[in-house]
Amino acid sequence: MSRVCSICGKGQASGNNVSHSNRKTRRSFKVNVQKVSYKAEDGKITNGYVCARCLKSEKVERV
Repeated sequence: MSRVCSICGKGQASGNNVSHSNRKTRRSFKVNVQKVSYKAEDGKITNGYVCARCLKSEKVERV
């Protein structure tokens, strides 16, 4: 599963795990994407992965 939002293009980000002794190791922050069917800009019904922020802000009309 590709963790990229098909509306806004938000994808995986990276950062550091920081321990109590302040050691840093790399980690990844994954996007909260859900597989939904929605109406695209051209009016067609499309299946795709949409992030939770786009669903909450109603940037996409769910079908």
